[in-house]
Amino acid sequence: MRWSGFFAALGVLMAACLLFTTGVSAAEKPIVIGIQAPITGPWAFEGQMAVQSCQVAAELINKKGGLLGGRMVEIREFDDSGTPKDGALAAMKIVSQKDIVGVVSTYGSPTVEASSNIFEKRKMINIAYGATFVGLSKKNRNYFFRTCGRDDAQGIFFAKFMPEKFGVKRIAIVHNNTTFAIGVAEETKKALKPMLDSGAVELVFYDAVNPEDKDFTPVLTQMRETRPDVFYYTGHYPEGALIARQAKKIGINCIFVGSNAVINNDFVKIAGVDVAKGWMMTQEPMPSELPYKESKEFLAAYEQKYGEIPSSPWPIYAADGVNILAAAVEKTGSTEPGVLADYLHNDANGVPGVTGPIGFTAQGDREGVPYLMYVVNEKGAFVLLDK
Repeated sequence: MRWSGFFAALGVLMAACLLFTTGVSAAEKPIVIGIQAPITGPWAFEGQMAVQSCQVAAELINKKGGLLGGRMVEIREFDDSGTPKDGALAAMKIVSQKDIVGVVSTYGSPTVEASSNIFEKRKMINIAYGATFVGLSKKNRNYFFRTCGRDDAQGIFFAKFMPEKFGVKRIAIVHNNTTFAIGVAEETKKALKPMLDSGAVELVFYDAVNPEDKDFTPVLTQMRETRPDVFYYTGHYPEGALIARQAKKIGINCIFVGSNAVINNDFVKIAGVDVAKGWMMTQEPMPSELPYKESKEFLAAYEQKYGEIPSSPWPIYAADGVNILAAAVEKTGSTEPGVLADYLHNDANGVPGVTGPIGFTAQGDREGVPYLMYVVNEKGAFVLLDK
């Protein structure tokens, strides 16, 4: 037998063995993508929407024939309860499952950092969907990417928008001591610095709350005495809703603005519409504002399956984590992490996504994420401020 014939026969034998042992040929095996999210814990509302969004994204890909000539995309979910410790445990589970091609991971910058350290060491593509801390992309990670924006862009937007649109001069900022919230607060202060130095605006209050507390009136009372024109809370929605209620109760009369982790349907539910109405938020475009063909297709499928569209942008950034991973597999014809990372760093440019064209910087940051100002209306819905 010629050697070429021998190797051909060997290939057939190996494929037959695989089929015998697994019942599935290599060409029929699914492309498995993990989703790591806070499915339980204080941010479960966001985590559950993210899982659902990834499932819808996979279903849409599969309806169009799947990847690599017919292989279906399978979503495998992992709960990290929104904590770095559980994030690291979830990451260890993910990397131990050798059939996972890449992972969409996760909501919360500290949890992402704990997870991405493990993914980097094990050379697994990980695409953050809800982590905006600037420092995440400053550690020369080759396998880390994110489909959302960064805190510095949000801080710059607030610092420009509020003085220009409302003429505010006296600014109060409060964070909740998490990596994300401190990042937004510090980046906002940095963006305000030229106006602070010139005296155009004044930072009259800058402090933190403990997100595990239920009574925030001591900090809020101190803030009230500084008579701010605007109060910017950069933390998260569970305690943000309580802060909104307590601020109104003690008579704080100013413009209220939350960062992009403060306001969603749960914020309105906990705070109540009477309290939540009028609150603004610095935010990437909400799902309903997205003009792309892919957005409309995705939102229609999501609403058909779950009865409503996501009430924050993070779940659709998770969906785009699936979409860009799928695009990398299809474009390269490979599931090897090094090949996929090279494509995402160097060749992914303007790839169609639910949130618009997707491309990355050399550090893995999403390029061109815009920010807008939304406000909660009298019905508890989020609308662009200009509307």
